[in-house]
Amino acid sequence: MININLLSVSNLPKLNKLRKLELSDNRISGGLEVLAERTPNLTHLNLSGNKIKDINTLEPLKKLPNLHSLDLFNCEVTMLINYRESVFTLLPQLTYLDGFDADDQEAPDSDPEADGDGLEDEYENGEEDDDDEEDDLDEEVIEDEEDEDDDLEGEEEEDGEEDGEDDEEEEADDDLPRGEKRKRNLEDEGEEDPEDEEDDEDD
Repeated sequence: MININLLSVSNLPKLNKLRKLELSDNRISGGLEVLAERTPNLTHLNLSGNKIKDINTLEPLKKLPNLHSLDLFNCEVTMLINYRESVFTLLPQLTYLDGFDADDQEAPDSDPEADGDGLEDEYENGEEDDDDEEDDLDEEVIEDEEDEDDDLEGEEEEDGEEDGEDDEEEEADDDLPRGEKRKRNLEDEGEEDPEDEEDDEDD
């Protein structure tokens, strides 16, 4: 809720799981006790550019035990003498104030847990799994196609063998002398040989 002219957070809904709250560039000057009631698990709170003037205004944040990062850039409170030491003393659970710890060590660029990087990793892993599944399916399809090709080749070979048998029969017929082949055909058809007819006539 950045730069929306908020005067207070009194109307904030109860968000038990909220970890990171951005309230920068508003006009909030107090009433922070609501945060402990409505967002008890906050780890990051950004109040930069608001109207916070006194250290005591921050006292309700003591009730946020998981709060370890607080930003108060461009708030008048940052102009106070011993500002940093006072805030770290008031809020011992804090690790970082305005991006630096008590020893002036800069905070990491981002917190994976708060920014949801973990969710992105899970999502990416999910996609990879899906890709693997798709690859497996592709391999199965290819194998099926190969099996079909093998079956077709087998059928063609069988047809070839049958054709070969027919050719052998025809070749066998061609090997016989012309007269014998004719005679055999006549016998098959049940016709009498002309020579036999002549013998009958002579008798």
